[in-house]
Amino acid sequence: TQKQELNTTIMTKKILFICHGNICRSPMAEFIMKHLVETSDEIAQNSTFEIASAAVSTEEIGNDIYPPAKRTLAAHGIPFSRRGARQMTKADYHYYDYIVCMDQSNLRLMRYIIGEDTQNKVSLLMQWAGKEASVADPWYTGEFETTYTDILEGCKAMLKQL
Repeated sequence: TQKQELNTTIMTKKILFICHGNICRSPMAEFIMKHLVETSDEIAQNSTFEIASAAVSTEEIGNDIYPPAKRTLAAHGIPFSRRGARQMTKADYHYYDYIVCMDQSNLRLMRYIIGEDTQNKVSLLMQWAGKEASVADPWYTGEFETTYTDILEGCKAMLKQL
């Protein structure tokens, strides 16, 4: 019946994490969220996720995850793979359901790429956790553990709400 078909329809939620260079925070968020999705018992059986990350700048394009970010993910048992940083495009805005930035600067620079957020897809990661805060930027602080903690909190809260 039609009702049964609706119940078996797979709902894919597409999430794009954004940071400045796509070598620290956004790839950490990408792999943390993928790990949370893969290990969660609470996700509806008809939900699937497509999770990626990108930059607002061009300065790190093609570069892999920054080594201290890799070490932090590994220390927490978060699997990751080699990847090349890429810049967000306007097409990404139309493709993804959720575009999640790490800080206000990312939001500001992203506006030059996508224009106005007419579909209300853009948010800050920590807003999902009920905080008006940025994810700590380890590029400047060197504190990758603090960044990991921020991202984990934001991703858990986001996943719970999705």
